Amino acid sequence: MTGLTNREKFLNIYSNLPIPIRDEVVYIDDNQRPVSWNVCYLEVVNNTELGRKILKRLEGLNII
Repeated sequence: MTGLTNREKFLNIYSNLPIPIRDEVVYIDDNQRPVSWNVCYLEVVNNTELGRKILKRLEGLNII
């Protein structure tokens, strides 16, 4: 997946996830609240500040 942005990598991975997995927690925010793949998707698609934090963290964890 070289040459892709973090956003593109995330969307590619998300689109290939089985639907039941999308409800599972993939990120814990700064206030220790769990965030599912579905919520991450909404944040990333809407290009929010939280979405950018999520992408950075997921890249750091080599998830994307």
